[in-house]
Amino acid sequence: MSVRAGYPHFQPITTRWKDNDVYGHVNNVEYYSYFDTVINTFLIRQGGLDIHKGPNIGLCVESHCRFDAPLEFPETVNAGLRVVKLGNSSVRYEIGLFREDDDKPAAEGWFVHVFVDRETRRPAPLPETLRAALQTLSKESA
Repeated sequence: MSVRAGYPHFQPITTRWKDNDVYGHVNNVEYYSYFDTVINTFLIRQGGLDIHKGPNIGLCVESHCRFDAPLEFPETVNAGLRVVKLGNSSVRYEIGLFREDDDKPAAEGWFVHVFVDRETRRPAPLPETLRAALQTLSKESA
């Protein structure tokens, strides 16, 4: 299990009423939505990814989540993000979801993107601006 200091980038995500399930905690599928939110916000804002008209798009080819403690509404989740493998056209991220004052994550997981040509859906090299942004999240550069 990681700690908060192991993640170079954070984004606060406010839980929503609809996130809770009948058991009173955030449903497991919402954790993947939080993963998507922190990753894609970073790619758009820091990496310049144009999700509407850019030549390349990222497709999720693998994801995983381990649940260690419940999250619930209302609270703010601090989503930590780092890159553990940066390939020619692929990226493996690790994500930690932290309660506001906890040093240990409530959940941790990984997410693999393969960037492809928007039209052909064939793997395409990462644009340099995106690669440079992702390198700032690399465990090796931390």
